[in-house]
Amino acid sequence: MGMKVSPPSARRSFGALTKIISAGVVGVVGAALMVTAPAEAAESTLAAAAKQSGRYFGTAIAAGKLGDSQYTTIANREFDMITAENEMKINATEPNQNQFNFSNGDRIYNWAVQNGKRVRGHTLAWHSQQPGWMEAMSGNNLRQAMINHINGVMNHYKGKIYAWDVVNEAFADGNSGGRRDSNLQRTGNDWIEVAFRTARAADPAAKLCYNDYNIDNWSWAKTQAVYNMVRDFKARGVPIDCVGLQSHFNSQSAYNSNYRTTISSFAALGVDVQITELDIQGGSAQTYAAVVNDCLAVA
Repeated sequence: MGMKVSPPSARRSFGALTKIISAGVVGVVGAALMVTAPAEAAESTLAAAAKQSGRYFGTAIAAGKLGDSQYTTIANREFDMITAENEMKINATEPNQNQFNFSNGDRIYNWAVQNGKRVRGHTLAWHSQQPGWMEAMSGNNLRQAMINHINGVMNHYKGKIYAWDVVNEAFADGNSGGRRDSNLQRTGNDWIEVAFRTARAADPAAKLCYNDYNIDNWSWAKTQAVYNMVRDFKARGVPIDCVGLQSHFNSQSAYNSNYRTTISSFAALGVDVQITELDIQGGSAQTYAAVVNDCLAVA
């Protein structure tokens, strides 16, 4: 079914100013694009338009770009939710075991709050961008290191982060519907559940999200596998509040009309849907409009 390899933005970075978040976003993307909205929706920025229906429009920010006035002007004007590109990932926040470093993450957090924005946290448990000390670990030692990392990062930002991508990209590409083989998966199939339970205890106020790519098309095995996990978690009382759809649309993973079915199906489980890394190769304005209207169609 044409599953693609995770693009660079999914593996390493969220891609500045391409991050569009929330189940239901409203706005104008591009100079000539108008999105269906109530007649009174004459707002001139993405954030203001989204706010009219109780939604938000977000972007990723890189700490190294905070000195670029054009970059920060656009980010400040258009968006009301901020995610760090790389600065809150595992290798950035715990470069040495039990030695946490929040300097760049705090720079982004402080910029966001000073400009009246909320912050999403990305990411706490992931097979990629682990520091060398974690990559070399396995078994019970790795499991405990994961728990300690979640506690350390979430305690630092306790009460400050709107939502955390607790676990990122844990399912395999292709048609198996199985888990991705990783050092975390090899600690035991319950590692995702443990991560979410740990996160809830660490910061009960934060929304807890599972985030992945290639889960946009409702008919794909990977989408169904994540859906089944979320349904199981909700049935058993495992804390999960949201699902992040990375939504990298390109020739191998094109926007599909069943995208709205995917959003509404996850939402029906009682979780929020957050579109976390929207990028459309080729930049079709019509596709951006379709995505936004799909969001608007789901409460």
